[in-house]
Amino acid sequence: MGFAEADLTHDAFLGGRVHAWQPKHGYRAATDPVLLAASVPARPGDDVLELGCGVGVASLCLAARVTDLDIIGVERQAEYAELAARNGLNVVTADLTDLPDALRNQGFDQVIANPPYYAKGAGTAAADSGREQALREDTPLEQWIDVASRRLNPKGWLTMIQSADRLPEMLAALHPRLGSLSLLPVMAREGRPAGRVLLRARKGGRTPFRLLPPLIMHNGAAHKSDGEDYTQQIRAVLRDSESLDWG
Repeated sequence: MGFAEADLTHDAFLGGRVHAWQPKHGYRAATDPVLLAASVPARPGDDVLELGCGVGVASLCLAARVTDLDIIGVERQAEYAELAARNGLNVVTADLTDLPDALRNQGFDQVIANPPYYAKGAGTAAADSGREQALREDTPLEQWIDVASRRLNPKGWLTMIQSADRLPEMLAALHPRLGSLSLLPVMAREGRPAGRVLLRARKGGRTPFRLLPPLIMHNGAAHKSDGEDYTQQIRAVLRDSESLDWG
C-alpha cells in the first residue's frame, strides 16, 4: 500500500527545475542525490541505470541537466517506486540482487547509485521502516558494485556517493573490473574531515587513480546565522543545475 496524499510533500530541486513527491516521514532526498547527479559524465543519448533510486531525485536531476537520456530506476520498496513513477521516472520495482531478465540482458553507459551509508548492525535503527531500509544496508556494498559493473557497457561509468568511512570497502570491491578511478571527498566545511565521497570508475578503464581536491559544502568554520551558507560552487549545483568539475 502506497503513501496517503496527506503524508506527502511536493518538493523543488535545482531551483524549481525538478519537482518530486516525497513522504513527509521516511527517507527524504536532500543534497546527496543532487551532488550525485551533478557528478555523472553522461552525454545525450546515453542509457542510464540508477540502483536504489528511491523517489527518483538523482535521476530526475540528471535528466534536467543532460538531454535525451534513457533512464531506468530500480527500487525495491514498492511505495517509493510508486512515487518515482509518479515523479516521471521509468522505474522497476525489484531488488538489485534479483533484477528482471530484461534488465540483466541490458547494458548501460552509466550506472549511478546512492547506497545505504550504514553497515548492517551499525548505529541506531530509524523508527520509520522506509528510512531504515534506505539508510542501513541489507545488501552488502560490494554487491551493489558487482551488480553495477555487470550492467555497464565496456567503457561505461559507475558514479556513486557514499559515506567516507566506507571507502576501503568501495575500493576493494572495484578491482579488477572497474578502473580509471577518480575520488572527490565532500567536506561540510573547510578543515573538517570528509563525511562523504563521490566516486567515478570506468569499466575496463586503465588511467591512473586521481584524488581530487575536496568539495566544500559551506562557507566558514561554523554556521553563525539563519539562512543558507553554501559555497558558490555548491549553490550553482543545487540551484542552477551546474555539473561538478572533475577536471
